[in-house]
Amino acid sequence: MNHYLKMLLTVALLVSTVTAHATVNVLACEPEWGALAQELGGDQVSIYTATNALQDPHQIQARPSLISRARSADLLVCTGSELEIGWLPILLRQSANAKIQPGQPGYFEATAYVQKLEVPTRLDRAEGDVHPGGNPHIQTDPRNFLPVAQAMTQRLSQLDSVHAAQYAARHQAFVARWQAAIKRWETQAAPLKGVPIVVQHKGFPYLERWLGLREVATLEPKPGVEPNSGYLTQVLTQLQGQPAKMVIRAAYNDGRSSEWLTEHAKIPNVVMPFTVGADAQSKDLFSLFDTTVQRLLGALK
Repeated sequence: MNHYLKMLLTVALLVSTVTAHATVNVLACEPEWGALAQELGGDQVSIYTATNALQDPHQIQARPSLISRARSADLLVCTGSELEIGWLPILLRQSANAKIQPGQPGYFEATAYVQKLEVPTRLDRAEGDVHPGGNPHIQTDPRNFLPVAQAMTQRLSQLDSVHAAQYAARHQAFVARWQAAIKRWETQAAPLKGVPIVVQHKGFPYLERWLGLREVATLEPKPGVEPNSGYLTQVLTQLQGQPAKMVIRAAYNDGRSSEWLTEHAKIPNVVMPFTVGADAQSKDLFSLFDTTVQRLLGALK
């Protein structure tokens, strides 16, 4: 009987521990927001990420397993600015989860807290994959994570007020580490200021603004449109009069066009992690930017 009582007490202790550490179920549309939620939430959050770093976040499927995750989510964290327009509306509708619908506390768009670049003056789908609210790829500038982190902390505290003090403390610690890291990255990246680059996709305006890189050409004739050989030849001709130091692309991009330019223009081809988890070096937010800065600097040597 004593053994049986001990087992009951053990189970009761486990149950009370789980209850004390109840989690907020977070569904992150992209890896960078899942990583940020983990930094801010710690043990109080459970993270599931809908996409990985080698997937184009514009184009994924609202598969049944993802819909199932959405049904149990307390907080949906996405980039917004219609980055997920091809699949998020389906996910929201089929999940039938009232908590994560737009306008509810469980719905969070990171771009709502950042000043966006490349906001179009007119909307025309003939111009390619144009985002009405501006370029959504805000995660390439680490400074953008500061206002997003503050807003996300407030949202977590709203959804889980019991642990509000823990969220506030983790946010304070993150900001201190992050600001110190930004200073370090900016010091390291000083040689990149003014460096002319070619980009494969219009995914780097925030990175360019942060580091002072100068974009002189884009390998896509229109956003989201793959180039043909004639267009690549035009870019190559342009670079003869306006040379670039490197061509950069995101890890998920098809590399054929940038590799072609590397071969013919004799400039380095830099594969950027773009988000957390693209490679073994980019395992969290801090190492993501360590890798980003080092790869750009490596292309100058």
